[in-house]
Amino acid sequence: MDFDMNNLLQQAQAMQEKMKQAQEDVAKAEVTGESGAGLVKVVMNGRHDVKSVTIDDSLMGEDKDMLEDLLAAAVNDAVRRVERQQQDMMKGMTDGFPFPPGFKP
Repeated sequence: MDFDMNNLLQQAQAMQEKMKQAQEDVAKAEVTGESGAGLVKVVMNGRHDVKSVTIDDSLMGEDKDMLEDLLAAAVNDAVRRVERQQQDMMKGMTDGFPFPPGFKP
């Protein structure tokens, strides 16, 4: 099976432009991580910047250690959601690209 190198290079350049735009979109997108059945919420963007933290008033009387654990769990949940979103974006970008035989993205 012969590949048209010009066509392949054009497709690679188009994919690179799409990836750049998608990365910018993901960086701007926000996800919400939660813990304690939604009592603690952390909003994070695709660059892992925490944009806001919400703590339910019912937790304000709890001990400091529990509140710190819930906050850490919410941040970790947000990080996993950002990473999953980025993986989904990358998978979608390479679908349909004519990679040479034996090449796996």
